[in-house]
Amino acid sequence: MLENLKVRNLAVVENAEVRFAPGLNIVTGETGSGKSVLIGALGLVLGERADHGAIRSGAKELSVEAVFSADGSKAVDIVLADAGLPPCEDGRLIVRRTVSASGSGRVWINDSSATLATLRRLGEHLIDIHGPYDHQSLLSPDFQLAILDSYAHDEAERGAYAEAYEAWQSLLREKAELESVASGSIEEEIDLLRYAVTEIDEAALSAEDGDALIARHSEAANAGEIAGVGGAVVDGLTDGEGSVFDMMATVQQRLQELSRILPEAGEWRDEIAEHAVAVQELSRTISDRLSRVDADPGMLEELEARLALVQRLRRKYGPTLEDVLKTRDARKERLEALLSREERLAGLDAEIAKSLRVVRDMGAKLTKVRSSAASRLGKAITGELSPLGFAQSLFSVGVAPCEPVRTGCDSVTFAFAPNPGEGTMPLRAIASSGEIARVMLAVKSVLAEHDMIPLLVFDEIDSNVGGEVGRAVGLKLRALSRSHQIISITHLPQVAAYGEAHFAVSKSVAGDRTTATIAPLSGEARAKEIARMLGGSDLTSVTLRHAREMLKNCADS
Repeated sequence: MLENLKVRNLAVVENAEVRFAPGLNIVTGETGSGKSVLIGALGLVLGERADHGAIRSGAKELSVEAVFSADGSKAVDIVLADAGLPPCEDGRLIVRRTVSASGSGRVWINDSSATLATLRRLGEHLIDIHGPYDHQSLLSPDFQLAILDSYAHDEAERGAYAEAYEAWQSLLREKAELESVASGSIEEEIDLLRYAVTEIDEAALSAEDGDALIARHSEAANAGEIAGVGGAVVDGLTDGEGSVFDMMATVQQRLQELSRILPEAGEWRDEIAEHAVAVQELSRTISDRLSRVDADPGMLEELEARLALVQRLRRKYGPTLEDVLKTRDARKERLEALLSREERLAGLDAEIAKSLRVVRDMGAKLTKVRSSAASRLGKAITGELSPLGFAQSLFSVGVAPCEPVRTGCDSVTFAFAPNPGEGTMPLRAIASSGEIARVMLAVKSVLAEHDMIPLLVFDEIDSNVGGEVGRAVGLKLRALSRSHQIISITHLPQVAAYGEAHFAVSKSVAGDRTTATIAPLSGEARAKEIARMLGGSDLTSVTLRHAREMLKNCADS
């Protein structure tokens, strides 16, 4: 749920903050008052492309901030975790975005810097916006198929089909790749692959050829210096004249003498003795390590040759040792494929045919689920259309076979007969914009319990309707608001009266600057706004009384 939206320097809005309520939120205002700025702000929250021309004149940047209640949303948690972002605290998700006049912009999610790609992924689970042109998507076959799949809950069948389809496509790609190799170039490629595999295999690379090899080479190359400096260290600790160990022995004797007159000196002597033992052990450890430094020139030559070989292979096949080994595996796999090319091609046709049968079997199972759901979905949408001015209409969802594609073996068509006595025809062939808007509202009503997006925004979805149909649209939006938060921008008083929260957008001019504001309405102020929508700017006692009655009737319904 969207709790709070702050907008600064976006178009005609200098500084605005809106606290939305659960349920149905209504936004009204005169044409051109700036209601579209609200949709623009929500679009920025969804990660849509920023228009730098939308920055308020004279401002350096625009900003939007949205606070959502996302408690319990697994989809949001997954997106945040994938992006390495902090989780929501107390179930609150905070999105901030700025766009500067210079062309740059920044995104913060829960006060951590984020990318637009992450914001777009997140937005898919937060808001669904339907504008006056967005419901044209209802005419898209892909969108119609997505609606049917959402209603059918066919995730398992779609997953099984997608897996089978990808396996089939992989075999087709393999065949195409093998056939694309010109026969004259095959032997040349085989020779190059065999040389690379042999070169890497003969090197017998292992983990020891990484940092360990570099360390061994460095030690051998500096064996003389290691021996000299290391010997001086051992002399200083125990072996040389005036060593640390000798000095500590002298100190122990002095403390022994002191302990006869100062008892604490005995404890100090024992502590010095422990440190002296530690010095001896350290000296032996250093001596032992120095004895294992190989100063043999022959060994150094071997290490230099090995290091040169490894570095050459890394330059050719790397850059890392792990990459070299991966390159070897990939080229060996390709080599084996080319060596057995004719046999592989002969066997691929049978594998492809078998894989295609699996695709069709999985597709048939998916079709069965879709066909069953299509009948139910058509009846459900028809039922929702009845109160929206289509009392005797008929809506149907057709599922026809097609050749296997990524989404299945079906083409889906929404068909509609808005008037009795007329046969159904594809929705795209007969529906007007007003009819499409109402069909979209009916579809959303049917899918309400299937749709996990918490906020639905309808931007003048009630355009081209009015009267009793407008009232039906208001009732439908209120019913939808029982399971979703709804923001509806409307010019219809019949719709606006059903809102559980009402906001009015208005413009004012001060100092030659136009500023839009958005303010919550209640009580008499709300009645006056409904009256304005009913009768224009000249309020009369009749329109005001009518507005009050509408609000009362809608509240009681």
